[in-house]
This record gives sequence, structure tokens and C-alpha cells, in this order.
Amino acid sequence: MKSNRKTVYVCGQCGSQQQKMWGRCPDCNAWNSFAEEVVAEKSTTLRPETQGTRPQERPIPITTVQQESVPRIYCGLPELDRVLGGGLVPGSLVLISGDPGVGKSTLLLQALYGLASRGYNVLYASGEESREQIKLRADRLKTVHPNILLFNETDLGTIVSQALQLKPHVLVVDSIQTVAHADYPSSPGSVTQVRECAARLMDIAKLHGITTWVVGHVTKEGAIAGPRVLEHLVDTVMHLEGDSATGFRILRSLKNRFGSTGEVGVFSMQAGGLSDVANPSALFLEGMKSGVEGSAVAISMEGTRPLLVEIQSLVGKSTLATPRRTVTGLDPNRFSILLAVLERRAGIAIGLLDVYANVAGGLKLSEPASDLAIAASVLSSVIETPWQGRVAFFGEVGLSGEIRATTNPVGRVQEALKLGFDRVYMPKRNFQLEKVALQELIKGEGGGDLQLYPIEHIKELRYG
Repeated sequence: MKSNRKTVYVCGQCGSQQQKMWGRCPDCNAWNSFAEEVVAEKSTTLRPETQGTRPQERPIPITTVQQESVPRIYCGLPELDRVLGGGLVPGSLVLISGDPGVGKSTLLLQALYGLASRGYNVLYASGEESREQIKLRADRLKTVHPNILLFNETDLGTIVSQALQLKPHVLVVDSIQTVAHADYPSSPGSVTQVRECAARLMDIAKLHGITTWVVGHVTKEGAIAGPRVLEHLVDTVMHLEGDSATGFRILRSLKNRFGSTGEVGVFSMQAGGLSDVANPSALFLEGMKSGVEGSAVAISMEGTRPLLVEIQSLVGKSTLATPRRTVTGLDPNRFSILLAVLERRAGIAIGLLDVYANVAGGLKLSEPASDLAIAASVLSSVIETPWQGRVAFFGEVGLSGEIRATTNPVGRVQEALKLGFDRVYMPKRNFQLEKVALQELIKGEGGGDLQLYPIEHIKELRYG
């Protein structure tokens, strides 16, 4: 009898299937990413849960589409609801990832308790922890509620049948790497299993309106484990990161079909779980001392939220043939470019000096608007002179030394006003475009003492 199974080689990065082993994936150019898998031929019959539920649609003009308001389900955690775009959307598929022990399960339990307290039924399918372990955590977090149903299962068919029978408002699968489908002989966590299980869960979420929450593992590089198609399938991708030394947890929205991409929520890890940080700028600046050389405050945008964070630099004489360039929380390549611009365009001799830089609070900055604050921090350490008063910076630095305009200058200045800053250095182009709005903001907020310093070249920092 002819077998309906075959062996293929699947790329762990993009999910590309090849008939032979490749050292480098021809589709995504990843090295040594292929693994051998035995897969079954795809069935031509419809899955039981999809039969007769999706009517055939006909193309219609976009002008005739009736736009409906998207309802939201609030989780009870303001920072989480903010990242989600205002709450969970019924029938959506949400993927949350993070390093082991960062607090994914803690955040989920707190969110599920908030949902259960509002009368929503929750089905929690755990493939990693037993019910007793989850109950112990729930007791510690005080998140025990009868509307939260727990069961241990790694078979996707059983999870789907329980979901269709109980019809919960929210389904949680923890984690997608532990779930397997019986139709595919590969092991749980393989490319085929992750892809097919995620696709099946998407069908359940869309066809039956069950909001589904999926937990995903991360690789040692910090990326979400599994094929890239996993991130394309889901509606929302969130990543929870944190610093064990500070206790901060930052939830980032990497993709959101129902809200702003790049939104950030800040939490503080306490003995009783994760607590919202209503004013993260004040928290990141807590402990900052005035009159210290090498310190500057950057006004960075994380999604739609402006954040003020302290950037610290330390410059000293090098004893090595190649001076050190060590950064934490910043892009090393962009940092090296800024040092070259400072030396060539501003006349600051840095080539033979060791330079260290750090973002206080464990935050990672990738926005180009932080360039001006980084340059101000390095400059302060080189000339051994601190910036006087409470001063903040934002602006992108170009290779010719020009200060380029950034987004949302009014929102950045408003955040500095709230925290009582005296001066803000900003791109001159932003000041020219938003001069009236900025003057009205300062007058309306009672910030008459705040002074704006519009600059158009990096060398103006030296004389500002």
C-alpha cells in the first residue's frame, strides 16, 4: 500500500519547504536553518469545525462596504489595554512572547482575572504547567475566579473540541510550541506543527468569535521561535521584555491590526504581580542626579507615548590600540556613527578615547530622535562639564552634522513640561513648523519658565 507520507526539509525561519537539504535557505538566506520533517499529504476534505460555516462571498466595490465599530473587551490592566489598542477585539488572535521567567504567565493570569471579573468565560489550555502550578500562582497573585477554566492538554484536536463545546469568550493556549496536531507526524514545536496549529486556531477565532491568546517561545537571539508565517497569521504580536535588576517590564506591540504598532506599556514587577506604571517617564528618571557630567535626558517616542529617559556616557583615556566602544540599550552601529559626526563636524577629539554609554532603567532606544541626547551626553563627558538645570533633548543627527526634524514635537515638549524641565533642545525645522502650537502649549500649561532652543547643527550644542 502506498504511503501518504513524505519527507521534506523545512526552514525554521521562513517555513520554506525543499526536497533536499540546503546549507542556506534560498528564500530567506538563513544559514543552517533546515530540519528534516515527515509530513502527511494534505487532506482534500474540509475540517469539521469549518464545514458549512463560511458562506461564499462575492467581490463588491469598496465604496459599498459598511464600516462597523470594533467592540473592545477591557482586561482591567490599563497598560495592557493601551498596547492592545484599547482592549481585546472579539475573534482576534493575539501572540505574546518573551524570555523565560519575564512574566508572561503572570501578565496573562492578571488579564484573565480582569476578564473573568467582568463576566467573561475563559478557557486556559496549558501544555507546560500543571493545573496545580497555575493555581499556586493564581493564589499568590489573588487572581482566582470560577470563570477561569483550566485543563492540561497538548493535542490541538482536544483543545478545539473543548473550545467549541464550552464556547468561552477567551481561549488561551500556553504555549503554541507544545501543541501538536494528530494529522502531522512531526514533533511539537516544529515548523509544520507551529504553522498548522496557528492556522487552525485562527480559523476557530474568526469563525466562532472566540478571542484567542497564544503564548510563544523565543530563540536565544530574542526572536519569536517558529516560522515567520506565525507572526503573519496572528492579528497582534506583543513582546514582553524586562530587566531583572530594575524590576521593570516593557510590553511592546510589534504588530497590531486593530491599533497602533510600536505601542509600549510599562509595568513594575512586585510581590503581588505586575502593576501598571502610569507615568513611566518619572519612573525612568527616578534617581537621576543633577549636575553630573555625561548625563542627558532624551525625549523618545514609543508608539504614541513620549518617554523621557536618561542617557549616561563615560569617556576616558584608552590604554588599548583600538579604543573601546561599549553601549547598553543603544544601537552600537548608530552610536559609532554619532561619535564620528561629533569628531568631524563638531571638532570633538574622541578617536583615541574609550567611550561607554548606557540607557538608565534598562530601556532600549532605537528611535533616531535620541541622537541629539546621545551626542549631548558624550559631549558633557568629554569636556567634563554637566548640563546645568533640567534640560532635555530630541532630534536626529545627520552625517553632515545637521539636526533633522522628528515626529510629534508638541507631544515631546508637553511631556517635558509635565515633568518640570527648564530647557528643551530641538530641531529648528520642528520649531519653525510648530511655533504657534508650541507657544500656546507653553502658555496653556503654565510653563512660562520653559525655554526652547531650536538648533540646526550639532556644533551649536557646544555653545548652547
